Amino acid sequence: MFITGDKMIAKKYEMLLFAFIMGAFMSGFMSLVVTFINIGFIDNFVYFWLSAYWKAFLIAFPTILFVIPRVRKIVNILIVK
Repeated sequence: MFITGDKMIAKKYEMLLFAFIMGAFMSGFMSLVVTFINIGFIDNFVYFWLSAYWKAFLIAFPTILFVIPRVRKIVNILIVK
């Protein structure tokens, strides 16, 4: 079950939730900054930003899912135990 009795998300969905939230924040912030750098704050800025945002999120979400396990392995190698 996705939602447990206390309305929390089950542990087995942790990586999906992490990737979704991280992808949403990072693609939102990065697309906002890059859109502003490219076109400045013009009329219809929000339209251009949201157009870039959903496209960036479509790339960010699966990329994060792919990268997370590899980054964890690298970090575990670099951290003194």
